Amino acid sequence: MMTETTKTHVILLSCGSFNPITKGHIHMFEKAREYLHKTGRFIVIGGIISPVHDSYGKPGLVPSRHRLTMCQLAVQSSDWIRVDPWECYQDTWQTTCSVLEHHRDLMKRVTGCILSNVNSPSTTPVIGQPQNQTRPIYQNTNNNNINKPTAVKLWGKMSESLGKICCVRPHSERFTFVDENANLGTAMRYEEIELRILLLCGSDLLESFCIPGLWKNSDMEVIVGDFGIVVVPRDGADTERIMNHSSVLRKYKDNIIVVKDDINHPMSIVSSTKSRLALQHGDGHVVDYLCQPVIDYILQSQLYINTSG
Repeated sequence: MMTETTKTHVILLSCGSFNPITKGHIHMFEKAREYLHKTGRFIVIGGIISPVHDSYGKPGLVPSRHRLTMCQLAVQSSDWIRVDPWECYQDTWQTTCSVLEHHRDLMKRVTGCILSNVNSPSTTPVIGQPQNQTRPIYQNTNNNNINKPTAVKLWGKMSESLGKICCVRPHSERFTFVDENANLGTAMRYEEIELRILLLCGSDLLESFCIPGLWKNSDMEVIVGDFGIVVVPRDGADTERIMNHSSVLRKYKDNIIVVKDDINHPMSIVSSTKSRLALQHGDGHVVDYLCQPVIDYILQSQLYINTSG
């Protein structure tokens, strides 16, 4: 039986428009974490929502300051999911591959150690020895392990570190942004664990991998081959069939974790498009798709009401 230290520690990263963020998006995080824990092989220590850049060019995409705020409102009661504005703050649109690589490099700087990919040996020390001899942040001064940090404490400490080196951007005061040149000081000392960032997505994104020319093969190799993905199927999607349609997905099938759930949740609870249509038509079912703080913000900011699509 695997112990907490031998299990792979996971940060789930979800990229997308979040235009607006729905209950289904949050549900994906919760179901993925629950399933990964059930396998007995993983501990999910954090979730990251990364809204796409304004220059993505999708029709009806509201400015990122609104989408970031709605995402923040949607996760305000969560103790493990956070919203990251890095993608929105770049000069232009970023590929999913580059977003994953950014967060991997960022975690490396925060922890002082490399993150493993799916092909690394499980013994890879990912968060371990400090880079220098300065007293580490976590120092166990006794021998009974009572004060040994938990995975949740680790994620909290990482988030705290990110918050301390923030630089505020206009209209996004509530969000922290990491200064690429910041000196993060002493690396954390933590028992040696394996830490990975996995891309969290729905089966629709998995299916998009099969569309010729939509994704660069080199990006797919990195996303699925180096990082790995967690897929939450929707609307009865046949993930096995989808994976067999792509040579890259077939090649890295072992790096794709499909969340198995007794309840097959309809696409509608995840669909931002259906949420926007409900808002435009004054459909009361919008409360099934969006959480109340997000609805209140949309009405207050007059978003989506007079737009199409």
